[in-house]
Amino acid sequence: MENGKLTLVMDKVIAILGAQWGDEGKGKIVDLLTEKSDAVVRFQGGHNAGHTLVVDNKTTVLHLVPSGILHSNVKCIIGNGVVLSLDALTEELEIIEKNHVNIDGRLLMSDNCPLILPVHVAIDKAREIKKGKGKIGTTGRGIGPAYEDKISRRGLRLGDLSNQNLLLEKISELLDYHNFVLQNYYKAKTFNPVEMSEKLLSQYEKYKEYIIDVPGYIEMLFENKKSVIFEGAQGTLLDIDHGTYPFVTSSNTTVGGIFTGSGVSPKKLDYVLAIVKAYTTRVGSGPFITELFDDNGKELSERGHEFGATTGRERRCGWLDLVALKRAMIINGFTGICLTKIDVLDQLKEIKVCVKYNNEKPVYEIFKGWLEDITEIREYKNLPENAKIYINAIENFLQVPIDIISTGPGRNQNIIKNKIL
Repeated sequence: MENGKLTLVMDKVIAILGAQWGDEGKGKIVDLLTEKSDAVVRFQGGHNAGHTLVVDNKTTVLHLVPSGILHSNVKCIIGNGVVLSLDALTEELEIIEKNHVNIDGRLLMSDNCPLILPVHVAIDKAREIKKGKGKIGTTGRGIGPAYEDKISRRGLRLGDLSNQNLLLEKISELLDYHNFVLQNYYKAKTFNPVEMSEKLLSQYEKYKEYIIDVPGYIEMLFENKKSVIFEGAQGTLLDIDHGTYPFVTSSNTTVGGIFTGSGVSPKKLDYVLAIVKAYTTRVGSGPFITELFDDNGKELSERGHEFGATTGRERRCGWLDLVALKRAMIINGFTGICLTKIDVLDQLKEIKVCVKYNNEKPVYEIFKGWLEDITEIREYKNLPENAKIYINAIENFLQVPIDIISTGPGRNQNIIKNKIL
């Protein structure tokens, strides 16, 4: 490690997962680790993700393409667990290419990716309007309805676009169902199957060369001793099964989603990295025990620039919740932790951490702040003593080592506390 840069041991397989409600800073860490990696794999979610990368003071926000795309040596793979909007993919690739990033032969996709269609977006938005105050707080990008069609076995997959003769029939059958709901329940506009079919076929011509057998390709990488990173989207507490249901996303954001969403064996993982923000944030509706409504919450929001990378919505802010994090550790079996945005706490005289619940109320342990700028610190020994006490308390409670500490948004603003592999 040199100046906050991490040298990745070759032929290792790493999973990077959010341990909270998303927005923990996964994109930066994936970007950091992929510098010496061979491939990055997305395995769940869709363009509801928002991974922010800051390189040479230039900010890039990725929603669908794996975060390794900025490194010319890295293959970026979209697995079958990702719901794919070809409209969103086109927009994102145009932005990437304007930044002079060459993606030729580097972006690869599974033909089993379920497609997000305009009708899914319409249903998503209509539902949220219908629910009013009881809305989930989705991104309105059609993620949930697309996953519903996958489970009900009526959805379209990317590979279906290769058969022009059957495509119109499949779309017509799909729209018969959704148009009926849109027109009669939501009183919303309907969609034309012929127009949708023609647009999808046109898009397929551009993207058919990106399609590969993802499980077979990843296995080939393993056989050739290549290093692979699996990049999670959202966070553990938004998992469809283990999150704060019903205020969750529509996919498995936990470690198990890697295996079903990309077609690899659990035996292949060498290391599972939890991305943990030094405080807690949440976008949208749902329970949030440590949420702050005072000046501390306002300061966290302002200093942390807490606005959603995908929706632009202001994030709700609160103290670190170690009880919820302990649950995330149990579910995912994390090997180590990357603690992010600890620099946001620099100016706080007092920092609270939730260590247990009492009648659904947080019980806090209180720590003294360090009142010192740590953004230029690159070695753990140089951190203020109170910052070390805060970090050690998190490690002791969770019984998982903090291996990386992010001290700012820049690619090199990191402290490597422990060698990962």
